[in-house]
Amino acid sequence: MAEPLLKVSNIETHYGPIMAIRGVSLSVEQGSIVTVLGANGAGKSTILKTISGVMDPQKGSVILNGREIQRTEPDRIVRMGISHVPEGREVFPYLSVQDNLQMGAFTRTDREKVDADLARVIGYFPALGRRRNQEAAQLSGGEQQMLAIGRALMSRPQLLLLDEPSLGLSPILVNEIFTIIKRVNKEEGTTILLVEQNASMALNTADFGYVLESGRVVMEDSCSRLLQKDDVKEFYLGQKDDGVRGQRRWKKKKLWR
Repeated sequence: MAEPLLKVSNIETHYGPIMAIRGVSLSVEQGSIVTVLGANGAGKSTILKTISGVMDPQKGSVILNGREIQRTEPDRIVRMGISHVPEGREVFPYLSVQDNLQMGAFTRTDREKVDADLARVIGYFPALGRRRNQEAAQLSGGEQQMLAIGRALMSRPQLLLLDEPSLGLSPILVNEIFTIIKRVNKEEGTTILLVEQNASMALNTADFGYVLESGRVVMEDSCSRLLQKDDVKEFYLGQKDDGVRGQRRWKKKKLWR
């Protein structure tokens, strides 16, 4: 059996004295979409930051293509094939849309292919083509999210890390963004690790999912099976056993009981 593209083993990462993730292990198969679900503060974003080199783990390993990459500088990790779209978009506000996209290709020297990829990304996000000469600060929230994803794609990543791509967007834009995420995975073969609060959208997009609670993985399975689990239905999909919307909050029950 082939080794996964990414294998995270027993990582612990701290914010000062506070342990944010506690012995988390997960794997991402080549060509798949994997999602991580959890309440606010569960440690989801910290996992992505640890993989992309923004934060260093105190314990454990992060293995990409059989090579340990933990405690590697983020720019080197980009060159190894990982692109990270952080929560909050974080575009360069005073650069044009086109310059933002080209910044995503800063590690590349194949200029003709970069130009072709610029056209490819604009094909995924036509709104960016119409605004290519405008400053990123003038874009709507949805357009900035498209720009952040497009910029990440310009590095031609093997693995794309997406942190809350639906945050603050209208349902129509959320559907549009997730349609493009699925297209990128299918058409480009890009492997995707997705952190997302919209559990229904994430589980209907991804192949496999992990549920995180207080920095620990408490459940993992194929997304088709997770969609059928009562705990997931109640706490993430707003459904009780009888199919009506539940009102109980996360803190009143533990998934690992």
